[in-house]
Amino acid sequence: MPTYAYACKDCGHAFDIVQSFSDSSLTSCPECQGTLRKKFNSVGVVFKGSGFYRTDSRDSKGSSVSPAPAAAPAAPAAAPAASAPAAAAS
Repeated sequence: MPTYAYACKDCGHAFDIVQSFSDSSLTSCPECQGTLRKKFNSVGVVFKGSGFYRTDSRDSKGSSVSPAPAAAPAAPAAAPAASAPAAAAS
Protein backbone atom coordinates (compact mmCIF):
# COMPACT_ATOMS: atom_id res chain seq x y z
CA MET A 1 0.00 0.00 0.00
CA PRO A 2 1.34 3.47 -0.83
CA THR A 3 2.24 6.17 1.66
CA TYR A 4 0.65 9.56 1.09
CA ALA A 5 1.84 12.88 2.49
CA TYR A 6 -0.66 15.49 3.66
CA ALA A 7 -0.29 19.05 4.94
CA CYS A 8 -2.86 21.26 6.62
CA LYS A 9 -3.59 24.57 4.86
CA ASP A 10 -4.59 26.20 8.16
CA CYS A 11 -2.04 25.13 10.79
CA GLY A 12 0.74 23.71 8.59
CA HIS A 13 0.73 20.29 10.28
CA ALA A 14 2.34 17.75 7.92
CA PHE A 15 2.14 13.96 8.19
CA ASP A 16 2.33 10.75 6.19
CA ILE A 17 -0.27 8.00 6.15
CA VAL A 18 -0.45 4.58 4.54
CA GLN A 19 -3.64 4.24 2.51
CA SER A 20 -5.01 1.79 -0.02
CA PHE A 21 -5.63 2.93 -3.58
CA SER A 22 -9.35 2.46 -2.99
CA ASP A 23 -9.40 4.67 0.15
CA SER A 24 -10.66 8.20 -0.28
CA SER A 25 -8.32 11.13 0.40
CA LEU A 26 -8.32 12.68 3.86
CA THR A 27 -10.02 16.08 4.07
CA SER A 28 -9.68 17.29 7.67
CA CYS A 29 -6.55 17.86 9.76
CA PRO A 30 -6.28 15.61 12.84
CA GLU A 31 -4.75 18.52 14.81
CA CYS A 32 -7.06 21.49 14.06
CA GLN A 33 -9.80 20.02 11.81
CA GLY A 34 -8.63 22.40 9.06
CA THR A 35 -8.48 21.69 5.33
CA LEU A 36 -5.85 19.20 4.15
CA ARG A 37 -4.00 19.14 0.88
CA LYS A 38 -2.17 16.15 -0.55
CA LYS A 39 1.54 16.74 -1.10
CA PHE A 40 3.15 15.21 -4.17
CA ASN A 41 6.73 14.02 -4.01
CA SER A 42 9.04 12.97 -6.81
CA VAL A 43 8.76 9.33 -7.70
CA GLY A 44 11.34 6.82 -8.76
CA VAL A 45 11.33 6.09 -12.45
CA VAL A 46 11.37 2.50 -13.65
CA PHE A 47 12.09 1.83 -17.32
CA LYS A 48 10.81 -1.54 -18.47
CA GLY A 49 11.22 -3.07 -21.89
CA SER A 50 13.74 -2.56 -24.65
CA GLY A 51 15.09 0.71 -25.97
CA PHE A 52 16.44 2.21 -22.76
CA TYR A 53 20.06 1.19 -23.09
CA ARG A 54 22.59 2.58 -25.56
CA THR A 55 23.08 -0.79 -27.22
CA ASP A 56 19.37 -1.57 -27.63
CA SER A 57 18.84 0.62 -30.70
CA ARG A 58 22.02 -0.43 -32.52
CA ASP A 59 22.01 -2.85 -35.41
CA SER A 60 24.15 -5.97 -35.43
CA LYS A 61 26.57 -4.54 -38.05
CA GLY A 62 28.20 -2.18 -35.59
CA SER A 63 27.69 1.07 -33.84
CA SER A 64 27.96 4.57 -35.23
CA VAL A 65 30.44 5.49 -32.52
CA SER A 66 34.00 4.33 -33.17
CA PRO A 67 35.84 2.94 -30.17
CA ALA A 68 38.73 4.94 -28.75
CA PRO A 69 42.17 3.64 -29.73
CA ALA A 70 44.11 1.86 -27.02
CA ALA A 71 46.68 4.07 -25.36
CA ALA A 72 50.32 3.00 -25.68
CA PRO A 73 51.82 1.93 -22.37
CA ALA A 74 54.02 4.60 -20.89
CA ALA A 75 57.72 3.81 -20.63
CA PRO A 76 58.91 3.56 -17.06
CA ALA A 77 60.88 6.57 -15.94
CA ALA A 78 64.59 5.99 -15.46
CA ALA A 79 65.59 5.95 -11.84
CA PRO A 80 68.20 8.56 -10.96
CA ALA A 81 71.61 6.99 -10.37
CA ALA A 82 72.59 6.88 -6.77
CA SER A 83 75.93 8.47 -6.23
CA ALA A 84 78.33 6.30 -4.25
CA PRO A 85 80.31 8.05 -1.58
CA ALA A 86 83.88 8.50 -2.67
CA ALA A 87 86.34 6.43 -0.73
CA ALA A 88 88.92 8.57 0.91
CA ALA A 89 92.45 7.40 0.38
CA SER A 90 94.64 7.58 3.39
